[in-house]
Amino acid sequence: MILLESIRIFMRSADTGSFSAAGRDLRLSPSVISYRIQNLEKHLGCLLLTRTTRRMSLTEAGRIFYDRCLDITAAVERAEKCVEAAGATPRGTLKVTAPLGLGRRVIAPLIPRFRERHQEADVHLRLSDHLLDLVQEAVDVAVRLSQMRDSSFTLRKVAGVERVLCAAPSYLERSPPLDEPADLLRHDCLLLRFPGSEQFRWTLTDRGKTLTLPVSGHIDVDDGETLTNWALAGEGIALKPLFEVASHIASGQLVTVLPKTPPLSATLGILYPSRKMLSARGKTFVDMVYAVMRDHVAAQLALVGKHPT
Repeated sequence: MILLESIRIFMRSADTGSFSAAGRDLRLSPSVISYRIQNLEKHLGCLLLTRTTRRMSLTEAGRIFYDRCLDITAAVERAEKCVEAAGATPRGTLKVTAPLGLGRRVIAPLIPRFRERHQEADVHLRLSDHLLDLVQEAVDVAVRLSQMRDSSFTLRKVAGVERVLCAAPSYLERSPPLDEPADLLRHDCLLLRFPGSEQFRWTLTDRGKTLTLPVSGHIDVDDGETLTNWALAGEGIALKPLFEVASHIASGQLVTVLPKTPPLSATLGILYPSRKMLSARGKTFVDMVYAVMRDHVAAQLALVGKHPT
């Protein structure tokens, strides 16, 4: 078991490119990572990694060993998950990601409930509106609100998500008329921006066709909940999932604009590597998340007379 754990540490170090990154993922200090790999190299009698102050890379022997270890770790994971699927108690570590706002309001409160029922399972929750590389980050379960392009992952759809353009009445009262999509180019649009983000180009639907506009604004952020707060404060127009702003629309704090040419819809769903390989802890967690998110979306949409699709 010690050798297998050292192999996993070595592979994660190679995947991330540094002891520090591997340590963050595995919750080990870089010194422990280095010590375990040095012992593994001593056991094998060869150097696996070359290390400098700026980078780390596999040696030829390290590459060969890494490739062979892929089969070993996959076989062990299959064995563990087969046992769990046969009815063993959910245990082990579950890495979960979710968008910031939905994660804070819906997913994070689930974790204590899950742990209360399955005390042998650990959960590492990472909240971010960035679309993380699920393979690179070794994610077990990902809650996503997007167009869903991870074809290598199994998707469990929670709901189709209608999206809207919305703004505070105070902003609309002092701003130019907003009668057609092109008018957005003269408005302050509140943008969700981060490396790789496409949110600075808004795609609207118009009688079955799409129109993409290079909108702009004076402020942007990488947190979707901040966009909502800015819209409420009258700072501009935001593109939001309807269920996230339904309560503000129902109260009149926000109003929808250009309702005849709405943004492209998205999908709220749960991604995981493979249905056949989903562990007992993963399946249990996915079932909990699915039920709670479905109820949350339905409750919010009911405020504006809508239903999940």
